[in-house]
This record gives sequence, C-alpha cells and structure tokens, in this order.
Amino acid sequence: MAANDSNYNEEEFLKRLYAIMYTIILIPGLIGNVLALWVFYGYMKETKRAVIFMFNLAIADLAQVLSLPLRIFYYLSKSWYLGKELCMFCFYLKYVNMYASIYFLVCISVRRFQFLMHPLKFSDCKRIYDMYICIVGWLVVCVGCLSFPLLRLTSNKTCADDKCFVDLPLKTADEPISIAMMSLGELVGFVTPLLIILYCSWKTILSLQEKNSVSQDLGEKQKALKMILTCAVVFLICFGPYHISFPLNYLVKTQNIEDSHARKAILIFHAIALCLASLNSCLDPIIYYFTTDEFRRRLSRQVLQDSIQFHNMHCGRAKHPSEINIVE
Repeated sequence: MAANDSNYNEEEFLKRLYAIMYTIILIPGLIGNVLALWVFYGYMKETKRAVIFMFNLAIADLAQVLSLPLRIFYYLSKSWYLGKELCMFCFYLKYVNMYASIYFLVCISVRRFQFLMHPLKFSDCKRIYDMYICIVGWLVVCVGCLSFPLLRLTSNKTCADDKCFVDLPLKTADEPISIAMMSLGELVGFVTPLLIILYCSWKTILSLQEKNSVSQDLGEKQKALKMILTCAVVFLICFGPYHISFPLNYLVKTQNIEDSHARKAILIFHAIALCLASLNSCLDPIIYYFTTDEFRRRLSRQVLQDSIQFHNMHCGRAKHPSEINIVE
C-alpha cells in the first residue's frame, strides 16, 4: 500500500509540475510568437537573412503554445473529456514543434553562416529555395513524428478514455527494433543538428580571428556569431536534456529498469526535460530580439506608434514615411 501511495504522490507531483510550467510558458510564448510573426511578415520580402526560417519557427512555436491550455486543463482536472482524436493530435503536436524547432534552428544557423562566409554566392539565392527547404522540412518532421502517437495507440481496454498525454500507454516493441528506432531518432533528431550548429559556430569563430578582416566584415561576423551561438545555447538547454532522458524514460516505461529510486529519478528528470523542450517557445523570440537588428527596430516605440497610426488610416492612403525602408 505504501508503494502505491508513493507512486500516486509522484504522479500528482509531476502533473502539478507540468501544469505550473505550461502556465508560465503560455502567456510569454503567445505574446512573443504573435509579435514575431507580425514583425517577420512585415519585412520578410525585404531581407534574405534567414527570415523565412524564423517565420516558420515562430509558426511551430505558436502551434504548440495554442495547445498548452488543453494540457494545463488536463493536468489540473486529471481527466480528458475531448475525445481521443484531439488528445492524440495535441500529443503529436508537441513533438512536431520540438523537431520543427530543431530543424529551423539549424536552418537559421546554416543560412547566417553561408551569408557570412560566402556573401557573393548566397546574396543572389532566390527566396523560393528557402520556401522549398521549409516545405521539405515540415513534411519530413510531420511524417517522422507520427511514430510518437503510433506508439501510444493501443487496443488495451484497460486504458481509460479519459487519459491523455503522460498517462497514455506505451506499446512495447522487440528490443532490437526499439534500440534501432531510438538510435535513429537520437542521431537524426539531435546529434546531427547539434554537430551542424557547432560546426557553424566553430568556423565563424575562426573567421573572427583572421587578421585581414575589415571593421565592417568584423561587425557582420560578430552579429552572425551571436545568432549562431544563441541558437546553440537554446538548442542545448531545451533539447539536450530531453534527448538524454528519452531512452531512459523508455526503459522505465517498458519495465527494463526496476530499481525504484532510479525509476523515480528518471521520471522526474524526464518531466523536467519535457518542460524545457516546451520552454523553447519562449526562448526563440529572445533569439529574434537580441540577435536581429530589424526585429528590435520594428518593435521600437516609434515604429510601433507609426504602425498603429497607419492601420487606423483608410486603406487607400499612403504609408507614413517612417514605415518605409525600416530594414537595411
């Protein structure tokens, strides 16, 4: 009986943790990504510096933020009343956001690195190519993440219909298949993107050490390095812990780890890792603000006032002069 009480207390603690963390993430994530979409839409046609990738990253973040109220409601009420289909969609959306964010963080880092190291070659790069890269990325991520809800679908009648998210049962597969799937997911979804971002950072740092760099090039390199390093930090903080805890959590769910203390530590660590993975919805707008001059400029007080005045005018009237050519 004591063991059952202990398990119940752990589950209650984890659900309260999820509810608190998702509540903290909700408002800043919603405001930050709505502002990001507004800003990027305003100057997406005027610059080629990875703005399309930032726009898609903000879409992925906003989609996950909009699903957080349902998660909060479930963890507070401890019951799901909206049907299995919506439950599985929200569960699926979490992983789509995670891996779409990873994909677009890599795209942002690579594009900034390319513009820095090969400005002549990539200055004529057509925007349509970036659109194709985004479309392919979304397709690969959406198809690849189908494995997460499929592993949670079960015909087990003992699973109540009012359970969702962390309470969904997990299908067990043969050990070789499980190891192969987890290894592939870790390699493609985390290790390879991490190596790409670290490579871009390393090459950018080396370029800063070149003695023949003029002051203007040096400034551009410093800006590029700041963006790439910020992407790397957000990547490691948000997605590093999850990709460490994921295989361990799978071993706990499949009863391969039996020690009660180890199981408890892993479950708590995995819960914290999932919350950190959701935290990227708040941290990504910080990347935009502190590493993108155009983003800060468009959010400045004067530009905001001019934008509001413009939208209050009649559709046929000309733009205010301060709204024109705000992007370098």
